[in-house]
Amino acid sequence: MSDLTAFELLLRENRIVLPSVWQAAFEETEAQLAEACPWGVDVLDVARAAWDCLPDDLKPAALDALFYGWWEAEQDRQARTEQAGGAL
Repeated sequence: MSDLTAFELLLRENRIVLPSVWQAAFEETEAQLAEACPWGVDVLDVARAAWDCLPDDLKPAALDALFYGWWEAEQDRQARTEQAGGAL
């Protein structure tokens, strides 16, 4: 027997992934800053503002996601550099 709710089963069956709290905070903050600054915003400003909006109990998980995302991107960059013979 599954512990999933009917809603969770529908999500799984339709391959729908809900955004993480960090992703939702980042996207909401990005939209707010883009409206306030139509000439453009820096991704670091968005990330800092999103971080500040998170409840304290969610910050550790968001930090883990941030580090993981950075590490994955860094690994991809290193692999591309190696493939290009160190030219990147």
